[in-house]
Amino acid sequence: MKTTTRLSLASSLVLILFLIPLTWSGGLPLQGPKASTQQSGQASQVTVPNRPASPLYKGEQGKQRSEIKFTPSSRTVTVKLMVEDPNGYFLPNIRRENFAVYEDEVRQKNVTVEIEHAPISVALLMESGGRYHELNKLLGMKIPPAGRQLLDVVGRDDKIAILKYDAKLETLADFNRGHEALDKVFDQLATPGFSEANFYDALLETLNRMREVSGRKAIIVISSGVDTFSKANYQQILQTAQDSATPIYTIGLGRLMEQESAIYGATAPFARIDWNTAEKQLEMLAKVSGGRAYVLESDVAIPAIYDDIMENLRVRYVITYLSSNAATSGPPRKIRVELIDPRTGDTLEIRDSNGKAVTARIFVQENYSPSSASGS
Repeated sequence: MKTTTRLSLASSLVLILFLIPLTWSGGLPLQGPKASTQQSGQASQVTVPNRPASPLYKGEQGKQRSEIKFTPSSRTVTVKLMVEDPNGYFLPNIRRENFAVYEDEVRQKNVTVEIEHAPISVALLMESGGRYHELNKLLGMKIPPAGRQLLDVVGRDDKIAILKYDAKLETLADFNRGHEALDKVFDQLATPGFSEANFYDALLETLNRMREVSGRKAIIVISSGVDTFSKANYQQILQTAQDSATPIYTIGLGRLMEQESAIYGATAPFARIDWNTAEKQLEMLAKVSGGRAYVLESDVAIPAIYDDIMENLRVRYVITYLSSNAATSGPPRKIRVELIDPRTGDTLEIRDSNGKAVTARIFVQENYSPSSASGS
């Protein structure tokens, strides 16, 4: 009798367990009445992938641009912004309920959050000549493969223009060229001949051309940063870069060229080139424009550099809400975004896959005009 009772109880328990619906499987969202409670608990702490302990870029990163668009007919505000860790890596996995958005210090309701991978327009500007044959040979070896690897990380909807400079700027492919034809451009590059290296003039002209390009855009510069005889000076190009809406990502060749020049000894004419100043100038150009500066010390680093550029340029959190302000025009409105624990309102706790605390940096412009779309 006892044995029969035990079997009956065991069978009943199996049947009950079988009938209980699964609440989680393979990363699917929770279902059922307890889902909202559990999701709120998860949103109190966010776990993000473990990222490298140091940034790939050199020097100080400039302010990352955000975009704000206001639609008067619906009073809809769309904010595109970056959320990064202290080393400049994008922080994923942040949920809608973790974003607290304030407009003129009023907490906005019904906020939606998505992640955008935007198509881009990139002008690739490459150094292609200088006064010294020995260094030009290095350019002939390094520039074509470094430039070609950009094609590995661009998508079908991206637009690429390819330019090179020596004494003058030359367009090798404009934004209308099909992707299948771009690879052949690099086959045409050979060891440059003797010329000036008018870097400032070339970058100034490229920045001016990019003013006419809409959407998410950037200039990628592969250069030593050395300028020999430009009409423009460094302060002029620095101011133009700061005023432009085009971030500049520099891949500096100075250290490779300095190593090459050391082979020829201290009496070689190029032994007196100030490589350190050229590198610092590239860093500053990247910083003031909102881009990043990289220093190439090995060819194997190029894919990682391009991946870092693409993530920084493409990926944004997109926040959308209906403004609590009923007016469709008026003075600029102040914007503030925080990451919070929705249960307590305290600062959101973010940890990497090893449990280490991560500090988030939010880049969003301080205000927007309700009369039209705006960006900063």
